[in-house]
Amino acid sequence: MNRREKMLQGIELGAMKGIEVGPLDKPLVEKSIGTVWYVDHCDTEELRRRWSADTRIDVARLHVDAVWGDQTLAVSVAAAARARGEEWPGADYLVASHVIEHVPDLIAWLQEVEATLISGGLVRLAIPDKRYTFDYLRPTTTLADALVEYLRKRRTPSASRILDFTLNAADVDCAEAWRGRIDTASLKRTYTDEGAFAIARDAEENGAYHDVHCWSFTPDSFALLMVKLCELTLTSLECEWIIPTQRDDLEFFVGMRRNPVPQECRDSWEHAHRSVVLAEPHPPEAGRNS
Repeated sequence: MNRREKMLQGIELGAMKGIEVGPLDKPLVEKSIGTVWYVDHCDTEELRRRWSADTRIDVARLHVDAVWGDQTLAVSVAAAARARGEEWPGADYLVASHVIEHVPDLIAWLQEVEATLISGGLVRLAIPDKRYTFDYLRPTTTLADALVEYLRKRRTPSASRILDFTLNAADVDCAEAWRGRIDTASLKRTYTDEGAFAIARDAEENGAYHDVHCWSFTPDSFALLMVKLCELTLTSLECEWIIPTQRDDLEFFVGMRRNPVPQECRDSWEHAHRSVVLAEPHPPEAGRNS
């Protein structure tokens, strides 16, 4: 399967109503082939302004149907639907490519996704594998990390998440990482310590939003974290499948389904975790949960 086929497997685009979060100018689901709502953290005008200097982005193709910011996803989409004279009974699916690692509150994000889905609704995620990206030096996200931001009800990245990212982000060659040729001591850091501290201080003292990778995952660390969230009944998303990171690539894919039975959700992630550990083509030198 190609990347798009991996992300959209099991979704009947012509028959289902869905949400795509953060599609920018390259949506996985074009409006010409399905009923889909594009959701982002700001409106179309602001999104075009923010990306106007990036020659890689076709700003004319940027479009936002609903803004997911201070309000929950369900409230945001329902309000946008009402403004267009439409009803919003809930989504059949949600897709998001390289989004979940940016969200300030991982647990609340998952819960808000669940709340906008119909029973049995599908979720499809593409997630960067920290072992092959600028997150290489960072530890994988722990249950404690996620719970702290959930208890704080963060709607913008906290100073602790910003510092975890900015103090560790470094230029990493994906192919070299796969071959175990990364010399951590010689990696070029993306931020200076002074710059990292200044960004965190701005967020903490002024409430400024700084877009960072709040979370870092590997396929097995993500599955294990979801096991723990299910045990705490903090999510009702079961695992349908995980496609581990393929050699010389830097992302993995996760398929989920809304299921109100906690034990079934927990068991599905436990099974996925075992399967990934056994099957993932990881390089021994990169390790797991490192």
